[in-house]
Amino acid sequence: MGRIVQKYGGSSVADAESIKRVARRIARARGEGNDVIVVISAMGDTTDELMDLALQVSPFPKSRELDMLITTGERQSAALLAMALSDIGVDAVSYTGSQAGVITTPIHGNARIIDITPGRVEKALDEGKVAIVAGFQGVAQTTKDVTTLGRGASDTTAVALAAALGADHCEIYSDVDGIYTADPRIVKSARQIRMISYEDMMEMAAAGAKILHLRCVEYARRENVPVHVRSSFTDNPGTWVVSQEELKGTDMEEAIITGVAHDRGEAKITVVGVPDRVGNAAAIFQTIADADINIDMVVQNISDLSVEKTDISFTLPAEDGRKAITAIEHVKDKVGYETIRYDDQIGKVSVVGVGMRSHPGVTATFFSALADAGVNIQMISTSEIRISVIVGAQAIDDAVRAAHTAFGLDAESDATVYAGTGR
Repeated sequence: MGRIVQKYGGSSVADAESIKRVARRIARARGEGNDVIVVISAMGDTTDELMDLALQVSPFPKSRELDMLITTGERQSAALLAMALSDIGVDAVSYTGSQAGVITTPIHGNARIIDITPGRVEKALDEGKVAIVAGFQGVAQTTKDVTTLGRGASDTTAVALAAALGADHCEIYSDVDGIYTADPRIVKSARQIRMISYEDMMEMAAAGAKILHLRCVEYARRENVPVHVRSSFTDNPGTWVVSQEELKGTDMEEAIITGVAHDRGEAKITVVGVPDRVGNAAAIFQTIADADINIDMVVQNISDLSVEKTDISFTLPAEDGRKAITAIEHVKDKVGYETIRYDDQIGKVSVVGVGMRSHPGVTATFFSALADAGVNIQMISTSEIRISVIVGAQAIDDAVRAAHTAFGLDAESDATVYAGTGR
């Protein structure tokens, strides 16, 4: 007998028939003698609909109440799935994140898991039941408030539970057959990856690939939880996310580039005319940090206004744009900059691969492909296994396709997308 955690995304449980189909898959896994723990997302676009409703009621809803509202979507789908399983003879019980023992930090909208105390889940498994846990949520250790872990973080809930419960592996189900070399909605010839290392997958997720949540991969790597990414619409084998050591133990050839990722959710802020003196950059970025905003790329150039001044540009999540501008305006007198420019019509395109460490010419190939496609580069960032560029929003798709082809990643046949947006 094994122990498996299965996570189902919103597109997999979009309606009643989809929930029944998922229930049959779970029943099959249970019938094979496995303990099964299910982590489930809200149905279809429920979370977006709840967010829209909140904004209709209040243009600036309190984060605590927003968490109380949007966590109802997962609780709804968990209860419905338990009903569907009961109807086909499988005893199941649903839990909220807090009931399942998911303990978090008190930051609403982007809490982190501190601990898992899955006593009730263990008891349900001992009684022969399927345990269903509402994903993406927990309870704050200090305030005891309901918290959410950030959009897409049901993946993280699943991996954390797999680690806490000693599961053999964690299965992540969505509407595609696994992890691809690019988003198959943009690159029809994207090729499925059969196995990928935690390191490559972390870079892909950080660069915008939506198939797995970044913190999910970080958690899986730290706890050494094998992750199996599959489609809930087929029985195709999917993609395994494993350690670099396990990957080397296979007969798979290490590619120079694993894949091409993109992110449409970034914006660029340029602080113009910053006096070129010690401490000014620190003051700007400290105020951004104090506002709990993550920064991605940073570029500093001599300003067009004066050789004694600089322009500092950086990218950040577009949803944090207004908050960042407000924070920077608070230090204008201290820093003495001229003005702020904001651009949310941009996107990030990245090529990722451990193999580029030992292959010169990757940067040249990438930039040449973009030039041939007529794509202008605004900013550049690199790591040992990733090169990222900022381009105009209208050029994202062209840039992804050009890079994918340039590195020989195109498959002979088209990839299949079975349902919604990939989650």
